[in-house]
Amino acid sequence: MLSEPRSGRLAAWGNALLAGLVSPDDAVLAIVGEDAVHRVEGLPGESGLVGLTLALGRLRTLGVTGLRVALPAPGHPLGLSGPPDFNARALEAEEAVVCHGSALGLVPEVSEAGPDGDVHVEVVWHCLPVRDAPPADVPSLGEAERELAEALRDATAVLSQLDVAGSGPVAEAAIDAYRARAEQGREVLAPGYPARAVRVLELAQRVGLLISVAYENGHGGAVSASEIAARGEALRPVERTARRAQVAAYNAFVEERERGAR
Repeated sequence: MLSEPRSGRLAAWGNALLAGLVSPDDAVLAIVGEDAVHRVEGLPGESGLVGLTLALGRLRTLGVTGLRVALPAPGHPLGLSGPPDFNARALEAEEAVVCHGSALGLVPEVSEAGPDGDVHVEVVWHCLPVRDAPPADVPSLGEAERELAEALRDATAVLSQLDVAGSGPVAEAAIDAYRARAEQGREVLAPGYPARAVRVLELAQRVGLLISVAYENGHGGAVSASEIAARGEALRPVERTARRAQVAAYNAFVEERERGAR
């Protein structure tokens, strides 16, 4: 969860582009990131694969005014609204983008190509119909911020009791990497997002780091089966809360515009 999901980059920078806050070139550069290329398949009015610049322009002409993120997990269709086929594909990819203003959604298919030592990542976004309905289980920014603080406090208490500490070389390396990335001055979200959304997303990513450290740092003092199970029970709701907060942050752009239009 420390890394930005591709759906988050597409939604954030796509929203900034749709609002006229960034140029198409800047938006596409930010969305693609370290991948080699992103293309879109199944876009209405297009017979084959098209580039992101054309696809985002086409979505605008189809009535799309904003983009939302879905980060579903088994038993938790977070951000989805159906139909079942779209939900199933989004669940398999563990992420999706849902268009606001037109009943369309985008699910990424990620593949690697090239010889050993020169492998590059290609992404195809499959454009599919979605149900025009409210997304599942997405909190407001205020709710997400409160839930994150409470979940993190509760989980920290449990993990401390089980002696699952953020210590050792693996944990230190992960924390150092996070600090280095934060110091690079990266934009957590695209232009146009409210400051609270940036704050919530940063906290959610920080929580994601702690979860990763707890899992990757071995069992710590949790050596019995019951203690290991207790650690999992402590981490699962925190991970769920952090995912909900991420979605709330990415979707804040559309929510703010909807609120202003009322």
